[in-house]
Amino acid sequence: MRPHLTYNPTLKPKARSLRTAMTDCEQIIWYHLRRKQVLGVQFYRQRPLGHYIVDFYAPMAKLVVEIDGSQHASAEHVIKDTQRDAYLAGQGIRVLRFNDLQVLQEIEAVMREVFRVIAEQVERNPPTPPFCKGGM
Repeated sequence: MRPHLTYNPTLKPKARSLRTAMTDCEQIIWYHLRRKQVLGVQFYRQRPLGHYIVDFYAPMAKLVVEIDGSQHASAEHVIKDTQRDAYLAGQGIRVLRFNDLQVLQEIEAVMREVFRVIAEQVERNPPTPPFCKGGM
């Protein structure tokens, strides 16, 4: 069992609200990520990590998937996204970013990349088997 990162508890209500108001593109990605459809890896949506809320997080693969709307193209958002990605990288978490247009027009390519990275991450950090009872 991998421990979850600590988070700012004041973000929890905001994360709940974001889960109920997902964008169309987030809903499309969630349809493909939910229920351990990607190599049996569990994803969580709108998950607080540290002082941030990430779109989708797979703790087993140490992977965050972000879906960026047009507002992320502004200089201010680019700086914030860079800081956030650096924080997550410092925690050993890889971030994949896709924009809305990629999700809408190239969902198969987006999901192939998610599959590829998860396979790579899980291979690099395989899950540990549970302890056997009786010391064996």
